[in-house]
Amino acid sequence: MKKRVIALVCTLILIILAIYGIWTYQKSDGDLYVSLHLTVETEDTTVVETFFMQQDDEGVFDEKQGFSVDRSVSIEYSKNDIDKEKELIVEIPATTRALRIDPSGEPGKNIEISNIYLEYKGKVVESNFKLDDIVSTNDVKKINEKNGVISVLTGDDSYLVWNCNADKCIQAVRDADYKSNAIKKIACIAVVVTLLLLIYIKRQSFMEIPLEILHNKKLTLSLAKNDFKSRFAGSYLGIVWAFVQPIVTVIVYWFVFEKALSAGAQATKSGINAPYVIWLIAGLVPWFYFSEAINMATNTLIEYSYLVKKVVFNISILPVVKLISSLFVHIFFIAFMLVFYAVYGYELNPYMLQIVYYSLAMMILCVGLVYATSAMMVFFRDLGQIVNILLQIGIWATPIMWNINTMTNISPIVLKILKLNPMFYIVSGYRDALLNEIWFWEKPELTLYFWIVTIVIYIIGTTVFRKLKIHFADVL
Repeated sequence: MKKRVIALVCTLILIILAIYGIWTYQKSDGDLYVSLHLTVETEDTTVVETFFMQQDDEGVFDEKQGFSVDRSVSIEYSKNDIDKEKELIVEIPATTRALRIDPSGEPGKNIEISNIYLEYKGKVVESNFKLDDIVSTNDVKKINEKNGVISVLTGDDSYLVWNCNADKCIQAVRDADYKSNAIKKIACIAVVVTLLLLIYIKRQSFMEIPLEILHNKKLTLSLAKNDFKSRFAGSYLGIVWAFVQPIVTVIVYWFVFEKALSAGAQATKSGINAPYVIWLIAGLVPWFYFSEAINMATNTLIEYSYLVKKVVFNISILPVVKLISSLFVHIFFIAFMLVFYAVYGYELNPYMLQIVYYSLAMMILCVGLVYATSAMMVFFRDLGQIVNILLQIGIWATPIMWNINTMTNISPIVLKILKLNPMFYIVSGYRDALLNEIWFWEKPELTLYFWIVTIVIYIIGTTVFRKLKIHFADVL
């Protein structure tokens, strides 16, 4: 009775905190974006580059200040567009206080720009981008406006600068999102409260497997060590092979994207403010663990069939044995990665402690998945091949080799679907911890989504395992 009361009180406290946190949360101004629209017509191919200066930026638009690195987006006007009006659309922060448009191209080319405005959800929020509103220009040979079309005769480095009303844009975005955000918050609260109540009601079954693992922790750890050693038994280099293959994989991907496909892979690397190999390894290290753990744990009941058939053996610990076995290699690669970063001049800082959090989150995600796949594998042996194929697709669907934030040629809907992948949260988290210096609670929406999905996967996975385990010995 006492335990039940404590569990109920803890659940109610979590529900109250969840309701308060979700309802009071709103995105910071820096996370709000609007669409910049402009129509271009020219007699030659060109790249129109847009630079934006935000409220907290100081100074003026100057190449020496580095705005060309992290405050710009390029959009191409190709051969197929010559002498045709083409509308170019690009996302920029709502906090933009000044906008610069570079109609790049060979000197002496005439470029026409029209229909410049900022839009959010179909509504124009800023349209003061006429010739009279330009605050400065650079290296423009000739400029005039007729019927709303600004004609520019370019020089070596031509650009036009307008001021933007950032406060107006921010308020317009907040007003447009008010109702939809309220609905999203209510829906999110309903999901979280339902999930917490479900966990409370099903707390015994929810905690059954974790308690079994805890009661058999010595046996679980011993089996994991033996599993790790036996994997390479008989080979001359032994467990060294566990570390060689991932290192070779990193080198191959680095060579292909950094050297062999340097020009063709430029779009995949744009917007990365760090050496590509540093950025790449932060995404590959968690994926190595995830891929290996899922692959091995899916086959664990078949591999340990002699233990499954023993009446007295607790088979619930077997999938976790493989997860812990894979963890030994993962810990090595985390240490290797930190040393690698140190060689490149990156000092240890408190943000890097989040690697522990993201690794734990990834393990919990794997637990739910492998309990389902290992149980189903006993009855459907082809599942192993299906899992293998899905992992091959997953390494490319997850933004490990490419930067999802600068892939403007991919549909926004497709990008949102790709972000639904729970491993997107883990890979992004490793990079936030190592490169971007962002705490996980600074991304509350993504964090909440990940844990909701992970808990649901855990509940489904452990339920499937418990329902099927009474039949394992008969089938095997």
